[in-house]
Amino acid sequence: MAFLLGVDTGGTYTDAVVLDEGTDQVVGFAKALTSRPDLAVGVGEAIDAALAHAQVDPAQIAMVSLSTTLATNALVEGQGGRIALVAIGFDDADLTRAGLTEALRGDPVIRLVGGHNHAGGAVADLDLEALRHALSGLDGGITGFAVAASFATRNPAHEVATRDLIRATTGKPVSCSHDLSQSLGGPKRALTAVLNARLIGMIDRLIAACEGHLIKVGINARLMAVRGDGALVSADLAREKPIETILSGPAASIAGASWLTGERDALVSDIGGTTTDICLLQDGRPKIDPQGARVGPFRTMVEAVAMRTWGLGGDSEVHALDGLEGGLRLGPRRLMPISLVAHHHPDLVHHALDRALAHDVPAADGGQFVIPLWDAMPAGLDAREQAVADRLAVQGPQRLGKAVQTRLENPALARLIGRGLVLLAGVTPSDASHVLGLVDAWDGQAAEKALTLFARRRTGAGTRLAETAQDLARQIIDQLTAQTVACLLQAGFAEDDLDWADPAALASHALTRAGLDGHKGVVQVSLSLGVPVIGLGASAGAYYGAVGARLGTRMVLPEHAGVANAIGAVVGQVRAQATGTVTSTGEGIFTAHLPDGPVVFADSGAAIAALEAALREQAEVAVRASGVEDIRLSVSRDIAEADVENRKMFMEATLRVEASGRPRIASGQ
Repeated sequence: MAFLLGVDTGGTYTDAVVLDEGTDQVVGFAKALTSRPDLAVGVGEAIDAALAHAQVDPAQIAMVSLSTTLATNALVEGQGGRIALVAIGFDDADLTRAGLTEALRGDPVIRLVGGHNHAGGAVADLDLEALRHALSGLDGGITGFAVAASFATRNPAHEVATRDLIRATTGKPVSCSHDLSQSLGGPKRALTAVLNARLIGMIDRLIAACEGHLIKVGINARLMAVRGDGALVSADLAREKPIETILSGPAASIAGASWLTGERDALVSDIGGTTTDICLLQDGRPKIDPQGARVGPFRTMVEAVAMRTWGLGGDSEVHALDGLEGGLRLGPRRLMPISLVAHHHPDLVHHALDRALAHDVPAADGGQFVIPLWDAMPAGLDAREQAVADRLAVQGPQRLGKAVQTRLENPALARLIGRGLVLLAGVTPSDASHVLGLVDAWDGQAAEKALTLFARRRTGAGTRLAETAQDLARQIIDQLTAQTVACLLQAGFAEDDLDWADPAALASHALTRAGLDGHKGVVQVSLSLGVPVIGLGASAGAYYGAVGARLGTRMVLPEHAGVANAIGAVVGQVRAQATGTVTSTGEGIFTAHLPDGPVVFADSGAAIAALEAALREQAEVAVRASGVEDIRLSVSRDIAEADVENRKMFMEATLRVEASGRPRIASGQ
């Protein structure tokens, strides 16, 4: 007998599920809190509990697969390690395109002379001496490097040489843009490399945590990871290219939703702690985004499911709106719920909240807390960041007003949060759910105290935001429903057959609201979604009933909705794509841009054949490395020709080879 183990690590929970490989039945599942900074604790607790629930011997596990929302969450929240970008052959204007400035967040850029042209010829010699000098001047806080050269997809030589020198000099991980995408568009490739470099440390820690626990409990099975398009890849490849795991959790949830429900056409909405992820399921398969995955403000070159991601989840920050009428807004930042931090630090939280409630005027820090996430004091901090970190290092988690003691330290705290070094705790929908009795997982009494304190805030008219904690809790849940409805409507307009202009504006338009209300007057308006919604996530059952009613559609809440990501992690297939081009600069000159560099042929057919052979080998090697033995290959060719004086003239050919198959499942013991 053989069993499959799926693990999904989200911002709040880590899920594990055991499937019987022979019957395709879920035989055990469990949830554990995602543990920070040591991810191994939560991963281990979830795996152990799932195995115990299934009553399965660890030696019978034949394959383990991992999905995660950590990369997605980090990009949405602007987190990740501090990196340096080496830009080769780019000018100042290039570095302002594609969101590069925002993605760099002030991290250093090393500009070098070099790069290639469209045909793969060198524009200038690469200045490696300038690189050596620049590397010597960087501080110790750099966790990795991104390397991008102009037209590296036509000739990667300068990126490869730069990578080799950086590795030899620093020993730190390097992300080359040509390894992540074969598409043209230097600034966008550079952006993808920057984000990849930021995520390497985070995903490496997660995979190491999973590997370590598998060894500890006696599971000797292949470890796979879910890519953003839903395909499985080896854990080693996921370590090298963590950017490919953005939308990994959502992609796994789509596979899990289809497997659990049998629905062929639906909107799948997965609510986690940090984000709500929505994707269209068409004919049983997720839609793929042809422009590359978009997460938060960034459009990458990573092929992934066409997932629309909003910073809205069970742990979203609750904001009180300015203005006479007040009101609430949720997200996009994730906070640790007060009920959860009180579960771990009851004395600290209850003492601080009791003191704050003794005064009628709400506390200046809003009753929030700061939680350090590091194992050892981080390097590369400026003076104000160091002052905040020192207080947290000495005293541990503490109230915001004690961790930050001057206004000048507020930006320093924001930078520490952005780097994932500390976490802010405050009022969230999870706390509201505890107050209303919808869930009872953590400290409901602390949640009620926190909401009582929050409710004392004043609107622009001078009235309290809410009279009681229960009143505020209902407002928060109603706001979560309203924002979820808006997200689903926006996704619905965007995916509809009609080319609707500005789906976001339509989702909040007065006519849309009137249609949902079923307005009947001189004008009658009605509106509903035309496909069902599959609600996933641990809290979907608590929140999504009202969402379906508001949208006038069938809400499907499958039995194992809370662990759909973990299920989807083990039911997918391995897929690898290799893409390349053949270009021509004149009659009888055909350049095949091979993985190792350009080669010139006198005949277009020979160039295309050489490229196809190289791409086939590249794709096959990739899937074999992930355990596939029975390989299926498909080849697509896009050949552009022009009519010149009644003759067909070759312009360019783009080839794409895809290799796929299920990884070999070792029989259980």
